[in-house]
Amino acid sequence: MKRLLSILTFVVTLSVWGFTLPTQLTSTEVIKKMYSRYHNKWHTSLTFTQTTGRYRNDTLVKTDIWHERIVYPDMLRIDFGEQTGNGVIYRGDSSYVFRNNKVVRATKDENELIFFLGGMYFTTIDRVFAHFNTLHFDLSKSHESTWKGKAVYVLGSANDDEKVNQLWIDKEKLVAVRYFKYDKNGKMEATFEEHKLVEGAWSETLCKFYINDKLLQTEVYQDIKANQLIDKSVFDPALIGK
Repeated sequence: MKRLLSILTFVVTLSVWGFTLPTQLTSTEVIKKMYSRYHNKWHTSLTFTQTTGRYRNDTLVKTDIWHERIVYPDMLRIDFGEQTGNGVIYRGDSSYVFRNNKVVRATKDENELIFFLGGMYFTTIDRVFAHFNTLHFDLSKSHESTWKGKAVYVLGSANDDEKVNQLWIDKEKLVAVRYFKYDKNGKMEATFEEHKLVEGAWSETLCKFYINDKLLQTEVYQDIKANQLIDKSVFDPALIGK
């Protein structure tokens, strides 16, 4: 009881002297803050070479070199290896896997990371909110936390332990650093680290992916270039191998 009275007295004293306790930003307010900073300022394209590590039971079992091209808001092409004709294209809400320069699988499969890591700045703010809802984020929830010693906003959850889709945003840079997704397959976690400023916007240079808390994949980016002119025909699955 004495502790409660002390806290109430402290709050009342702050009010008398004209001080107010800081209010926590809502998920909607954080998204608006991100959008205000980077809309019309984010790089329009990004290319890089990626060293990909594949893990089983937290042990590295394979390393590959991937080549990636992104044109925002929603196009990504990944070529596996050196001139193998193998890879995947993400375009809008669909993906196209190709082997030996032929499409072998086409599915409705959005890569939501393109949206979180830049695509959201190339549409209207209303569509940004709508897309977060499509990706099953409860924007009525938010909280603040820390990750790797830095303050973060957490969108979509009321606390760190809630098992819901959530996106962690670095308070200073206003970029995504951590993502949790829950579905019928369980828990997926992605981290985006060691950001580098490229042409006025940020790019993560280290990513880690976990499935049900087991490390699945690491990605290290090299030779990052922004705002390169990219022929959009490379994202057309009908033109693969032509």
